[in-house]
Amino acid sequence: MEKRRVVVVGYEAAALLDIACVVSALETANWYGAQPYYEPRLATPGGHTISTGTALTLQPQLALERVTGPLDTLLVSGGIGHEDAAASPLVVGHVRRLARESRRVASVCTGAYVLAAAGLLDGRRATTHWQAARTLAERHPEVIVDADPIFIRDGNVATSAGVTAALDLTLAFVEEDNGPEVARDTARDLVTYLQRPGNQAQMSIFVTAPAPADGLVRRVVDHIGRHLRDDLTTPALAAEAGVSERHLTRLFLRHLGLTPGRYVRQARTEAAAHLLASTSLTMAAVAARCGFGTAETLRQAFIDRYGIPPSRYRLTQRPVAG
Repeated sequence: MEKRRVVVVGYEAAALLDIACVVSALETANWYGAQPYYEPRLATPGGHTISTGTALTLQPQLALERVTGPLDTLLVSGGIGHEDAAASPLVVGHVRRLARESRRVASVCTGAYVLAAAGLLDGRRATTHWQAARTLAERHPEVIVDADPIFIRDGNVATSAGVTAALDLTLAFVEEDNGPEVARDTARDLVTYLQRPGNQAQMSIFVTAPAPADGLVRRVVDHIGRHLRDDLTTPALAAEAGVSERHLTRLFLRHLGLTPGRYVRQARTEAAAHLLASTSLTMAAVAARCGFGTAETLRQAFIDRYGIPPSRYRLTQRPVAG
C-alpha cells in the first residue's frame, strides 16, 4: 500500500499535545479513507526516549539522524525545550537536510524557532504561539512574523500557533490531500471544529464566552446568532425577551460582561470573520449578511475586534483546495 511518510520531530521537553494532535488526526484520517495512507512517525535525536513538557515520556520510532527522504511531510513540534532544540546543530542540521527531501514542511507552536534557525523561514510569513512571536521576530528579522493567525501557509512551508492549533493545521492538510469529506469525517470523529480559519486571530479564541447559565440570556444569545441581519437593537431584543431594556442590559452585564449592543457587534464581527475566510462574497455582501449597514461599518468593527482590516484578513488566507 502506498503511504504518505510523515515525520514529526520531537526533542527533550517537547509539548505532548503538539505531537499527539498531529499523529492522532492523521491516524484518524486513515480510518476514513485517506489515500495514500498516512504513516506518521516520531523521530528524536539519537532515537532516544524523550520527556515531554508534562513529564510524560514518549518512545520514538526513528532516530532523527537516520531518517532519509523522500518524505511527504516534515513537522517540528514546539514545547518548552524549543530553545535547546533551535540551538542544537544536530537537530537544526537534520531538519534542514530533511526539508529538502520533503513535499511540505511545518511547525507547531515554538517549533517555528527550529525552522527559523534552519533558514527555512527566511523571507516567509510565519506564526508561532502569540507569547513567543516577539522574540522570534527579534532573533530572526529575516522572517516575517505575524502573531495574529492560528496557522499560515507560505509556499510549501506552514507554521501554526500554540498547541491545539496543530489540529487545525493537520485537518487543513487532510482536506488538501483527500478532500473535504475525509477531513469532515476526521473532525467529527475527533469532536472538533473543522473550519476554524487559519487567519483567525489567536487571541479571539480565548475570549469567546461559554453558553450563559441564565435561560433568558441564553435564549436571546441564540436569537442573535440566528438573526444577525435583523433589528438587534436593545429595544428590539428586550421586546423579543419580554423584559425591559434595563433588565436585559443588567442580565447581559451579569452573565456576559457586555451590554446587549456590544455583544451584538461582537457576534456580527465574528460571523463576518468566518464568511471572509470561507467564501468569496464581496465586503458589501458580507456586511449585509452579518447585519452591518455598510462595508465601512464592518471595517471599523473588524479593526476594533481583531486589530486588522477585513481586507487584510482575507488577503492572508490560504484557502484549502476542494
